[in-house]
Formats: sequence, C-alpha cells, structure tokens
Amino acid sequence: MRARYPDSDGVLVRDGVQIRYERYGDGWPAILLLPAWSLVHSRHWKMQVPYLARHFTVVCFDGRGSGGSGRPADPGAYSHAAFVSDALAVMDATGIGRAVLVSVSRGVLWALRLCAEHPDRVLGSVFIAPSALLVPPLAERRVQRFDEVIDDPAGWQTYNAHYWKTHYPEFVTFFVGRMFTEPHSTKQVEDVTGWGLETDGETLVATDRALEGSDAAATRGLAARLACPALVMHGTQDAVRSYGEGEALAGCTGAPLVTLTGSGHFPHARDPVRVNLLIRQFADGLRR
Repeated sequence: MRARYPDSDGVLVRDGVQIRYERYGDGWPAILLLPAWSLVHSRHWKMQVPYLARHFTVVCFDGRGSGGSGRPADPGAYSHAAFVSDALAVMDATGIGRAVLVSVSRGVLWALRLCAEHPDRVLGSVFIAPSALLVPPLAERRVQRFDEVIDDPAGWQTYNAHYWKTHYPEFVTFFVGRMFTEPHSTKQVEDVTGWGLETDGETLVATDRALEGSDAAATRGLAARLACPALVMHGTQDAVRSYGEGEALAGCTGAPLVTLTGSGHFPHARDPVRVNLLIRQFADGLRR
C-alpha cells in the first residue's frame, strides 16, 4: 500500500535501457527527485512524495540498475552522463521544462552535472547527505580494497567486488546498518534492505566501476559552474560520508548548509518531516 499513487507513470527507453518513472500532482514548480545509488530504487523517496505532491508537481524515476529500470551489465552504462541524460529524458516524457532538483548521496553528483551542463532545465537544487568525493573517506572506510580478494572480510572490507558477487545479501545488511545510525530505525532498515535485495552484486559492481575517474577536482569544477539557488543538508552522524562532505560542498557552491544533528546518511527516510519542510521552504522561495 502507498500513501499516494502516481497520477501517471510510464517506461521510456534510452540507449536500449528501460527507465521507469512516475509523476504526481500539478503544482508549480516541479520537483525532480533524483535516483541515489542503484542499491535502492525510487521508493526511498516514499516519505517525500505524498507531502510534496500536495503543493508541487513531483517526478521521480528508478535509476538504471534498480527497480523497474533496466540493469545493463556494462559499467559504462552507469556513467554520470548516462544518469543525467536519463533525468532529462524523464523530464521531457513528463512535460517538465524546468525543475527543482532534490538529490541524496551519489545522486548529488548527477544533480551537480545537471546544474552545470543544463542550467536552462534547473530552477534550484537541494543536496542531501552528498557523496561528492570532496573529502577523504571516514577513517573506518580506509580499509576498503575494492578489487582485492580478501579472506574473511569484515566491516568496510566488504565494500568489495568479489564479496558482492558471492555474499551480496551480507553486504546489503552491513551497508544499510551504516546508513541508519539513529536509534529506532528498524522500519527504515527493513525497507532499504528489502529494496537492496531486489538488485544483485554484479549490477552493483558495474555501478561502482562507473565512479572511476571521479574525484574532488571534478566535483569542484562542476560546483564552480553552479548558477542556481542551492541548499545542502547533512547529518552529524553520517557513517557513510562524513559531515565534512556537506561542509565542503556548501563551501565550494556557496549554498547554505543545514546541519541535521544526530542524523545518518538517509535523513529523508529517518527524519522526513524536517527534510520535507526544508524542501518545501526552498521551493516556495523560488516560487515567490
């Protein structure tokens, strides 16, 4: 059961890959909820859609590699440019000329590219818990060796291509546990674990290889081209990407930073009322 079902939905095909999308409401401006990492599909926005659709047009889509969208095997199919082109195709298919972008985690990289390369399609951008590669990884993540074969990996050593192909459910359990550091997150953990198990380790490996070549310099270059209003939110207890990532993105974009005290990596799922009100306030500011 859903709190609200889409007013329209569909599947488009771009470069041979199916992309499933949904549209809700008819208010202005339009809000485009971007995909995150392909571990989860667009249902991770389920606490935003019903509220925001009362006031705005809301569009979301399953990122390639997840949900009702295709799962190409080639890592090149998961490039930043591919996700940006998917977003533009979804906007075209749903009749959205310009939109407020809302992104979380890895989706922030795609939002930055949309802002920099297609400013005529973007009214503003909200960046939540960015995985923007601007600061070094958390200390506990420095044990990662993505392509090495590790005997009995533990913790962040399980962020590993070989482990994902042989012990994917175990990795999902570990990673989701690091996403939600807040007490009493049982429901969110159950939801995201279930969504994560709808894809597979081979697909996730392909999505991660698409990050090769991404670095702080590339992110800063995109941020320097940002010409629209923006807002950054980041939780102080994010155990996937540190709070310093949000500080760094706010610094290089000039956007205000909202500190979400005690929040982990998916604050929109764990503290949806606060996040929803911040998104609405931002979009209302553009409307005025």
